[in-house]
Amino acid sequence: LYLQMAAALTVTGIVAYFCAASPAFWQFMAANRSIMWILIIAQLGLVIWLSARIHSLSMGAATLLFILYSVLMGVTMSSIFMVYTMSSIATTFFITAGTFLAMSIIGYFTRLDLSRMGSLLLMALIGLIIASVVNIFMHSETLYWIISFAGVLIFVGLTAYDTQDIKHMLTQYGTADDMGHKYALLGALTLYLDFINLFLHLLSIVGNRD
Repeated sequence: LYLQMAAALTVTGIVAYFCAASPAFWQFMAANRSIMWILIIAQLGLVIWLSARIHSLSMGAATLLFILYSVLMGVTMSSIFMVYTMSSIATTFFITAGTFLAMSIIGYFTRLDLSRMGSLLLMALIGLIIASVVNIFMHSETLYWIISFAGVLIFVGLTAYDTQDIKHMLTQYGTADDMGHKYALLGALTLYLDFINLFLHLLSIVGNRD
């Protein structure tokens, strides 16, 4: 599960770096500004499709969709290399990795039931998404900082909750059969999204801009 997540993060990082280093890519993006929105909608559609159809998809098809998602995420994340310095991106990545590891360990080993906390965090996440969309039009610096700090807290909590939830799911279903492997893949996607979002929110707080 964690190897799948790490592989997806590696694909995303490589794609983001090479896209950011390509002048032709940025010329294309500048000439087609709607592409970024299309990519974001495509990513959302892929996550919904994969989550809803995981039972009927073959393991190979589910894996390919996960790879495709990580590639699309890399394309959209390439913009951070144009905004933040390479050193601050690297530093934030290691901060994110350490925080993610700590919260995942807590989620795995704690005997506390985090399901109630998870429900509250999911509601907070919906509010965060709405606030982020609103701030696209408002351009409020105050709201920007509130979203950034709230995002860090939400995804720190979700990392622990999702780890515990995935542990319970895999304990129930195991990974001996094809369905178990699919659930593990879905768990890897969930933790991948937690990591990416935690990284982006931390970067918006501690990242140094070019």
